[in-house]
Amino acid sequence: MMTPVISVALGGAIGSVLRYLVGLVVAFPLGTLAVNVIGSFAIGLIWVHLADRGLQHWLPFLMTGVLGGFTTFSAFTLDALRLVEEGRVTAAGAYVLASLVMSVLACAAGLWIARGMTT
Repeated sequence: MMTPVISVALGGAIGSVLRYLVGLVVAFPLGTLAVNVIGSFAIGLIWVHLADRGLQHWLPFLMTGVLGGFTTFSAFTLDALRLVEEGRVTAAGAYVLASLVMSVLACAAGLWIARGMTT
């Protein structure tokens, strides 16, 4: 059996290649939308299928590796829905809002800093 680190690395390589191939086939920005939706759907299926059947040893490869390489949005959506399932609706809403706002602001800051460095 592979160590979890090797399993994540191999899965990440597969997920990254799949993400790249989707980007070649599906026009921007629909490619990104497609992988986020597909990844979110897949993480829900995988979580229930593996966790309920005692197959947690596949989680690092499939969820962190393949889906992590394919899209990290899938982990975000699972985390938000798990908070809702736990009855922590306010925390889920805050998490979603904070993730969106902070990520957009962080990207804007990165763009601003990088552009300032090149001029």
